[in-house]
Amino acid sequence: MVTSTTTINKWYALLIILTAPLLYVIDIFIVNIAIPTIKNSLHATDGEVQLVVAAYLLGSACFLIIGGRAGDYLGKKKVFFWGMCWFTLTSCLCGICQTPTQLNIARFFQGISSAFMVTQSISLIQVLFPVADERAKAIGWYGISLSIAAIIGQMLGGYLSATHFVITGWRLIFFINLPVGAAAMWAIWRYLPETEKATQVQFDYPGAVVLTGALGCLIYSITEGREQGWPWWSFLLMMVSFVLLYIFVYIQKKKQISNQGPLINLQLFKLPAFNIGLLAVLFHFMLHTAYLLMMAVFLQNGMGISALACGACFIPHALLFMLSSVVASRLLVTYGKRVLQVGLLIILVAFLLHIFYSSSGQNPLWTVLFIALYGLGNGLVLPFLLNIVLDNVSTGDAGAASGIFSTFQQTASGLGISIIGGIFFAVLESKQHPEIYVAALRSGLIAGIICLMMVAWMLYRLPAIAARR
Repeated sequence: MVTSTTTINKWYALLIILTAPLLYVIDIFIVNIAIPTIKNSLHATDGEVQLVVAAYLLGSACFLIIGGRAGDYLGKKKVFFWGMCWFTLTSCLCGICQTPTQLNIARFFQGISSAFMVTQSISLIQVLFPVADERAKAIGWYGISLSIAAIIGQMLGGYLSATHFVITGWRLIFFINLPVGAAAMWAIWRYLPETEKATQVQFDYPGAVVLTGALGCLIYSITEGREQGWPWWSFLLMMVSFVLLYIFVYIQKKKQISNQGPLINLQLFKLPAFNIGLLAVLFHFMLHTAYLLMMAVFLQNGMGISALACGACFIPHALLFMLSSVVASRLLVTYGKRVLQVGLLIILVAFLLHIFYSSSGQNPLWTVLFIALYGLGNGLVLPFLLNIVLDNVSTGDAGAASGIFSTFQQTASGLGISIIGGIFFAVLESKQHPEIYVAALRSGLIAGIICLMMVAWMLYRLPAIAARR
């Protein structure tokens, strides 16, 4: 139920709501394209630029669930407003950073603020569109906005990185959030309805802090440890991360027994099919996020094209992703997981073409074709992994399972940047010759193919587990 004295057409309200996922996704793709420029401007190491992407995803991952609960406790409109406010502020902080460390810290807090605003956008769609048919249309527009955001982010990342106005061009990729965020805040406060507050909802502050520490130690030890030749402290941080994960599980079990509102419902992990689905999510998002980063670096530094041209190279990828997603949504009911398996096969073909036919001196159109083919296959897989995860989960647990899915997705993306991206950058640092970027890309793609095989194996195992259940 909503409470508000201001009435507004709910479809106009949807436009306001969609600013959150739009800005969130834009800030992933826009930074991916700008990574080479940021590295040169701030004199950053490869590990530090990896963290520019990973820190954003990590901050979002650790606060997605608690951000959703904040809306239940304080009111979705209020949390949406302040989430947008802090996202706008931290974006500006990113734009004025003078060192890689400052930028990584600001990106981490930008990721945290995004978790609070994005979760409210999903919740408000459920509140404003109680009728199933209308809700389906609204969620459809939500998905379309993500694809549009990918195109906008890639184009703006290329254009702004190549722009030198009053300040360095890459800083504009963060300052551009200021007018959009300010307009969105005004519209949220003026037009969106407030929701009832559920005061019985409890926050799991210890769980959020411990999970953040565990994932932060793991990702930082992998990225910076590789950068500095695996010193002793990197292995110590890995051990600390595993200890913290154990403590996190203990806290969740204790809170679940005492009914104190754990951050994650561990009972869901007793469902074999749910675990298999999450592993598919883990490996697919690892390869997906790392692939986008590697291609942005390869196109600009390896093939010598401009940041603007690099952004344009990803437009066919985004368009084919949208097209195949629409087609797959109609085929999924009839053919089920076979649709995803066909998508994995197309991705495999794209990766193999990259490996065998990529070279620094080749025509960039061939590389664009390979990237577009990847988008075609990925559109059959990525949007429907949530269906795989929720397929064997009861309706009552769907909300908790969705929160775990989102957290797992963001964490996997951060690990992909750290592990597969780490392999890519490690090869770049190992030798100095004209084809080093080709060798690095091939090494990263081989790691991606291993992840791809794991996703295929998880999908293959799902029917047998479902039958046993």
